Amino acid sequence: MAHLFSPLKIKNIELKNRIAVSPMCEYSSEDGFANDWHLIHLGSRAVGGAGLIITEACAVSAEGRITFADLGIYRDEHIEKLKTIIDFIHEHGAVAGVQLAHAGRKASHEKPWNGNKQIPSNQPNGWKSVAPSAIPFIESEEAPLELDKADIEKVKADFKAATKRAIAAGFKLIEIHAAHGYLIHQFLSPISNKRTDEYGGSFENRIRLLLEVVEAVKEVWPKENPLFVRISSTEWTEGGWTANDSVALAKVLKDKSIDLIDCSSGGNVAHSKIPLKPGYQVEFAEKIKKESGILTGAVGLITTPYQADEIIQEGEADLIFLAREMLRDPHFPLRAAHELGHEVKWPVQYERAKWQ
Repeated sequence: MAHLFSPLKIKNIELKNRIAVSPMCEYSSEDGFANDWHLIHLGSRAVGGAGLIITEACAVSAEGRITFADLGIYRDEHIEKLKTIIDFIHEHGAVAGVQLAHAGRKASHEKPWNGNKQIPSNQPNGWKSVAPSAIPFIESEEAPLELDKADIEKVKADFKAATKRAIAAGFKLIEIHAAHGYLIHQFLSPISNKRTDEYGGSFENRIRLLLEVVEAVKEVWPKENPLFVRISSTEWTEGGWTANDSVALAKVLKDKSIDLIDCSSGGNVAHSKIPLKPGYQVEFAEKIKKESGILTGAVGLITTPYQADEIIQEGEADLIFLAREMLRDPHFPLRAAHELGHEVKWPVQYERAKWQ
């Protein structure tokens, strides 16, 4: 058996393979609603054979969106279309997961293909962003509002309410987004968090919001369903969050019954120098896995079946998250099985196209 196609059981969920569709923002929603684009985008990856499919960053509040076109789960009305998509994913043998997110100071931006710039709060489609400290991501941007205690309580309540909606929609897995310079990552990092209260300063204080969000989610999320956290394993910047910090955090999260750490990097420092190369973040998944004992997912410039299979075979990670390669080839898992010499079940509608 190709290692990439070995099943992975996490709590009451068994993934049929180690291939996960990584959250990828589509910037194609109106007021947070999913639509037919999301059905086709996510559904085609289920038809293509992925074991796990996680939605793009799904905002827990309207102000938590990166752009005005982000997917959301902050209204009960969002549930109906999400349920249609989830049912289709499950019908085709994949597990549907949702990434719950809050953009923090990186909110209120234009769509990437329209320039990606921050939209001032007094302009159409703009709003005031929030953060642990009133420090903008880019100096020229409008500074965010510093969250007070009541605001922090609202953030936790929003994650909890979003979790209830995720359950109603039928998601079987949640990933909490604590990476890429968004709100929870902003609290983790000494670069963006200059608070002097119990949410700032020491490592223990800076991880407090994440731990409280985890507890808020766990209050309503079924104990038998998996719970992941995505982190930026390093900020690639002196004085910032480090891989050793990530190991320390992973140990705490493992004790809090988090099942897997999705190991990305960067995103909180505008001009960090990231040494891009194939599999450039795999080393963090391996380090965190081996030093904390938690399951990890590898992501970032993983593009070939052999590369992905080797990562699993060598024990560097437990799950492979694919993003851009899945955009290029929604049927990557079917092709990977062929190239690795592993037999997998195809949709009956596509069987006549199987490689011989």
